[in-house]
Amino acid sequence: MVDLLVPELAQLQRRRSEKWSGYEPGVIGATVAEMDFVLAEPIAKVLHDAISRSDLGYAHEVPARLKQAFTGFAERRLGWRVDPEQLTLIPEVLIGLIELCRVLAPGGSVAFATAGYPPYLKQLPPAGFTTVLIPLREDGWFDLDRLAGELRAGLKVLVLANPHNPTGRVLPREELEQIADLCAEYGAWVLADEIHAPLVLPGAKHVPWFEVSDAARECGISLTSASKAFNLAGLKAALMVTASDRAQDVVRRLPFTAEQVGLLGVIAAEAAFAEGDAWLDALIRQLDANRSLLIDLLATELPQVGWKPPQATYLAWLDLSRLGLGDEPEKALLHKAKVALGSGRDYDPDSTGFVRLNFGTSAGLVTELVTRIAGAAGNLNDC
Repeated sequence: MVDLLVPELAQLQRRRSEKWSGYEPGVIGATVAEMDFVLAEPIAKVLHDAISRSDLGYAHEVPARLKQAFTGFAERRLGWRVDPEQLTLIPEVLIGLIELCRVLAPGGSVAFATAGYPPYLKQLPPAGFTTVLIPLREDGWFDLDRLAGELRAGLKVLVLANPHNPTGRVLPREELEQIADLCAEYGAWVLADEIHAPLVLPGAKHVPWFEVSDAARECGISLTSASKAFNLAGLKAALMVTASDRAQDVVRRLPFTAEQVGLLGVIAAEAAFAEGDAWLDALIRQLDANRSLLIDLLATELPQVGWKPPQATYLAWLDLSRLGLGDEPEKALLHKAKVALGSGRDYDPDSTGFVRLNFGTSAGLVTELVTRIAGAAGNLNDC
């Protein structure tokens, strides 16, 4: 059995990645979607081996080894049968989404659910697109009536994050079928961001977009990576997946991107998909335990916090508006508690009082995070 290790806080603060950079000593980073666990041994080994042979050149298309590793992983872990000849190598999911939108809706509109992944809001407009925000219903479901209205108005591209970020909700088959049917009816495309799919926690089941229906396969393109499940975001390697001739025709119109992919990312992804199951199983167990711990801690120390425990990912979407920390609680908590959280407004301009908390760390640091937040809120209320 694999033991997941998390370095001490002082060691974590020596990391140069975004989650741990730019803060004063003692701050616990819980912002961007990076985990604190030590890298899986099979991945660390192939990366060390690549460096030892100075193998740091350009990547080139999708190597046969990666095709075999990913298709095996997809079927084994996700129940998803992938045609290895319908894989395209891209630097990262977001770049793939933007390039696809340039082909499918040049200068047009792109829709996604809010709250949503911040780069959707921040990077699609500069790339020349009008963003159409579709607020999630109060129960967390996708607003199908709103989507139908946008499709009737001419919407051609929907970006669908499943599992959803930041709420961690896993969309059920029924909901996915309705989205596919609507988009197929109006000739719109679904770009399925499934990067968090390997991180579904006990109690939920991910349905891959292409396993939903024939309509989903005809109107969709899926994008994924080993980066979130195995903490490899900095290595820049992702995959675009198609399941129809129509979608393949779209991909052929994209600029060649393989040479912008990191070769170390390709090598790491091969090892992750082929040899990372034991580490991933241990990760799921730890994240499930952390989720349970967070449920208990919030119930006892911060019962005013509104949230729904996520069904996937290591991210918690928290409503702190009743804690008296103001419209931007993340700023108050960084100052008063030395806790760095994601600002709700980065995910949705209307999400005043919300934060996103990353619990992909040790149980000790999860406990410390909540203790610090509760202390800051309590001190404020005592004033």
